[in-house]
Amino acid sequence: QVQLVESGGGSVQAGGSLRLSCEASGYSISSYCLAWIRQAPGKEREAIANIASGSTTLYAESVEGRFTISRDNAKNTVYLQMNSLKPEDTAMYYCARNSYRACPRVTADTASYNYWGQGTQVTVSS
Repeated sequence: QVQLVESGGGSVQAGGSLRLSCEASGYSISSYCLAWIRQAPGKEREAIANIASGSTTLYAESVEGRFTISRDNAKNTVYLQMNSLKPEDTAMYYCARNSYRACPRVTADTASYNYWGQGTQVTVSS
């Protein structure tokens, strides 16, 4: 069955970097859109980046220029490189997959993603 497992979260000071990984099993990760979605305490889920089957990437304004989503098909893994981290980036980060090759706009409802990982916590201190 489809499984997504995130790793790489942790605590970092503002201005620092982290790289999150999302390893997929049960399917080829290049076959469908995959997104990174975060949720801070008391806030709604926010999709911040996605990568389509054809490798087109989209970013939320809040992270564009600081975060980079990429994919390693041989490792069946998608990454999120996060640089210049800010305290407002503190959240639980999830990777999630839908059942389409193309990705919706980043601001679209996250309910379209039907497979989710368990999440990895990112905490940025000032």
